[in-house]
Amino acid sequence: MGKKDRRQASHMVKASKVAIVTGAGSGIGKAAALALLRDGWSVVLAGRRESLLQEVVGESEGGVRALAVPTDVSDPAAVRTLFDRAVLHFGRVDLLFNNAGVSAPAVPLEDLAVEQWRQVVDVNLNGMFFCMQNAFRVMKTQSPRGGRIINNGSISAHAPRPNSIAYTATKHAVMGLTKTAALDGRKYDIAVGQIDVGNAQTELAQRMTQGVQQANGQIAAEPLMDVDIVGQSVLYMANLPLEANVLFHTVMATKMPFVGRG
Repeated sequence: MGKKDRRQASHMVKASKVAIVTGAGSGIGKAAALALLRDGWSVVLAGRRESLLQEVVGESEGGVRALAVPTDVSDPAAVRTLFDRAVLHFGRVDLLFNNAGVSAPAVPLEDLAVEQWRQVVDVNLNGMFFCMQNAFRVMKTQSPRGGRIINNGSISAHAPRPNSIAYTATKHAVMGLTKTAALDGRKYDIAVGQIDVGNAQTELAQRMTQGVQQANGQIAAEPLMDVDIVGQSVLYMANLPLEANVLFHTVMATKMPFVGRG
């Protein structure tokens, strides 16, 4: 690449809005990262497995607008490094899609191991807080000031499935994070919202087509929707001007048993 090409590439990166997507190696995070890259955003893809992140980078054809940064969001030092690298590489952060999450085995709550509980809390709650804290640190001091945070809440932020206490408790907590950060972010021009997803077709959700336990104890298959629909929903929220905010956005498979669950 010659000097002129390098200058053009550098200009293209700096001309884009900059997003950080956690859990970007698969599922909803991958769909959101691809949607943002295809819309012209520069995207920092964070996740635990670098090989998966690089696959998404290659699939996106985002070139210099895509940067893979292996990150364990439950480690506050790793999250700090993630944001520092984003700023060093792209100059700022306009969007955080706070998506990384894990679940525990579907067992009765009295049988859930302490280590399993802590792992879910460390990623889904602590990790989300660490990412939000660093987003505030960057967004409130950059120029132009401000940015947007979108937290992945899940329909479990509103109603549980059987034997899901760790996942459901953390997703209910995400709603508290979203509301509080939306309030605290006003003075810094930081808009904070939440997307609640129901039955997107990902590797983890594929089991639902074979049957999952319902509130009445029965096992029933559930319909799924294309995960790219979720990516487009994130893109819609991301592209709003900072004067507007979607506080809560629910996107779900139309025929899934959520409304009237139980």
